Amino acid sequence: MKNSTPILQSAACIKRYCGNPVLAPSDLPYPSSLVFNAGVTKYNGRYVMVFRNDVAEKEGVSKFIETNLGLAFSDDGVNWEVEPAPCFSMSNWDRAISMSDKPAREEVRRLYDPRLTVIDGRCVICCAIDTKHGVHGAVAITEDFHHFDILSMTVPDNRNMVLFPEKIGGEYFRLERPFPVYSRGGRDRFDIWCGRSKDLVYWGRHALVLAVEQVPYANDKIGPAAPPVKTPKGWLTTIHTVDKDPARGKNGWGNAWRKRYCGGIMLLDLENPSKVIGLSREPLLAPEADYEVEGGFRNDVIFPGGMILEDSGEVKIYYGSADTVECLATADVHDLIALCEAPV
Repeated sequence: MKNSTPILQSAACIKRYCGNPVLAPSDLPYPSSLVFNAGVTKYNGRYVMVFRNDVAEKEGVSKFIETNLGLAFSDDGVNWEVEPAPCFSMSNWDRAISMSDKPAREEVRRLYDPRLTVIDGRCVICCAIDTKHGVHGAVAITEDFHHFDILSMTVPDNRNMVLFPEKIGGEYFRLERPFPVYSRGGRDRFDIWCGRSKDLVYWGRHALVLAVEQVPYANDKIGPAAPPVKTPKGWLTTIHTVDKDPARGKNGWGNAWRKRYCGGIMLLDLENPSKVIGLSREPLLAPEADYEVEGGFRNDVIFPGGMILEDSGEVKIYYGSADTVECLATADVHDLIALCEAPV
């Protein structure tokens, strides 16, 4: 064993797609080194994926010259057709982004990690925006995936935001992950919070949803993953969890990568989604497959960014693997709910 932390295993009910990865840098018709952390949803009768694409200075080197967003469509959620050019890059910031009080181009460094939610027939994208003065979470609306109307941006530092797909009690809700280093002892101890809004613009009434110390297999931080889906038992939602071990060593392209990311699953109250009513005490997805633990930019990383509940009861979970490729796993919704029977 290459590190001193416990071996973690994926839940028995989860099945990795045998053809993984479903999207890799070699599938893109333009420069790409890493394809990961995609948002996936169904919109206007098709599956749509907006994915993060990082371009390295040269192969296998952890110095990057560009981050953009790619766009792909699918009829079955498995086979993807990538558009011929990125749907967003910083070179078209002024043309592609609209908002009141838009940050100047020279202030913004990159936009990345999209999460897609269809609300009231509109596709809403949550993403992270790096600026010279901190990391912001943004909420934007798009109709064509080439122009993005940003409705709101958080103050630094906040990211990993996901929206619920409908209003609850007349309000929009989102899960988010601020990272308050100063007030959490000067280190990573990041938790999942919930905010609410009447209009997707002004957000408030924030409440703690789940703390990192409540997750047995995390010792560093946790956060939202894919946007929640509605079930009769509650809002089913994935989380990402991180444990850190100094013994992990290089473990990727850089000099050292000591973290392991897993995907977890929890159930939130239908009427009060800041209340956790069930949490799996074991990972839903832990790094095990070759493409998750070897040869990647950051090995031992699983980050779910999209979850689709099909009419059949099958749940498709799309996840970034080793921060390098995009993969797919499936499970039955009843099995996922059963994993969340343990109270918090």
